Parts: sequence; C-alpha cells; structure tokens
Amino acid sequence: MSVASSTSASSVSSGGRLAAGPAWGFALLATTMGFAFHLWFIFTKTPEAQAAAGGFAQKIFYFHVPSAYALYLSGVVCFVASCLYLLRPTNARDAWAKAGAETAVVFGLMVLTSGPLWAKKAWGVYWTWDPRLTTLLLSVLLYLAMVLLRRFTGDGNAERRFAAAFGVLGTTLLPIIHYSVRLWGGNHPTVVTKGGGGLGSAAMSQALGMGFVTMTALAVVLLLLRARVALSESRLREAEELAYGLGVLGADDEAPGERSPS
Repeated sequence: MSVASSTSASSVSSGGRLAAGPAWGFALLATTMGFAFHLWFIFTKTPEAQAAAGGFAQKIFYFHVPSAYALYLSGVVCFVASCLYLLRPTNARDAWAKAGAETAVVFGLMVLTSGPLWAKKAWGVYWTWDPRLTTLLLSVLLYLAMVLLRRFTGDGNAERRFAAAFGVLGTTLLPIIHYSVRLWGGNHPTVVTKGGGGLGSAAMSQALGMGFVTMTALAVVLLLLRARVALSESRLREAEELAYGLGVLGADDEAPGERSPS
C-alpha cells in the first residue's frame, strides 16, 4: 500500500501544486475584486441606453459580450488541445481539452442566459431562432456532449479520441457564430464590430473593456484549475493501475475503472 500511496501523493502534489500557491490566491482575489469594481462601474458610471436598446437592461451587454469572448477563448484552448491529442495522445493534452470544453460550457450558458434577459426587454421575446443564437446553441450543445461523454463513459484512449473529435467539431462553429450576422442577417444587434452603431459614451466603452479583462481573467483561472484537476485525476488513475499490476492493491480495493466520475 505504501507504493500506491507515495505514487498517488506525488501525482496529486505535482498536479495541484500551483493551485495551493500564493500566486493562485492573488489571482483569485484580483479576479474577484475586478468583478466587484466592474459591477460598481456599470451601475454607477455608465449611462442608461435608449429604450430601443433595452434601457436599463442594456447593462447586461457589458457581461454578455465578454462572456461570448471567453467562450471563444475556451473553445480555442479545447480545439488546440484536442488536435494535439489526436496527433499524439498525452494526459496533459487530454486535460487541457477537457478543461477547455468544461469552461466553454460555463461561458456558453452565461451567454445563453444573459442574452434572452436582454432580448426580452429589447425585442419583446426571450428567444428567437436568430442565426447567431442558433449556431451558438449548437456549439454549446457540442461542448456539453463532450463533457457528458467524458463524465459517463470510460477513460480509455478510444473515448478520449472520440471526445477530442467533439472538441474539434464544436470549435469549428465559433467562426460561424461570429460572422453569422453578416452572412445571414437576423435580429442580433451589431454594436462594436464593423458596421455597428458603436457605444454612446466613453464610460460605456470603458465598461466593456473592463468586462473583457475580468472575463478573460476568470477564463484563465478556470482553465488552469480544471486542467490541473483533470491531470491529477489521470495521474492518480495511472498510479492505481500500476499498484494493481504490482499486486499492491487487491481485489477488495476499488478498481480504477470503478472510481466515480468527478
């Protein structure tokens, strides 16, 4: 039992070392303070938009758009890690692909939640099958399928490769989401991109810029934490398999494949 314990402890320690360091505490504190300041700035410094843009509800914009950007960032991480895993499988690449998909789902749900709240005030309906909304929903569902596949199926190379294919497919939709308004039109407004009406004041631009910074910081923190956890789980599983192979763990111990998913 000592071989398994020491190997597992070493794996978990190397996988979670950064999460316990002071740098991580500072990063979490800075991100939290950034969000607090961002909220204060939005509700005290930015002017209320015209009624056609949703009035007070337009302030959701300063979270909605940065959340979409964070979704793109997470999707790119998932795409790159998935492609690299398909080329040469490693635990680290699988961990980053998994972290990218999970984080993309988080930010995708934020976009799909904040958008309808704003749309109800601006358009009069919570949802319309707008090209951008439809492609966004499809992309989030693909990332969610990857997450569920990894959680409720095995952790063999075949399952990892199949999930990586989902990661690649989900990310190929992101450029379509971005350019869907130009390609097919729809109700979705164009504000800061080419052809958009722009923001009405400097305070609005500053609030949006702070939103990009805070959401990026949150995305980086979530990606690093989830990748560390996934890598630690893989190393622990390998340590258990080694212990079984050496006969250190017996038949009465929980097999690596029987470990409940996290």
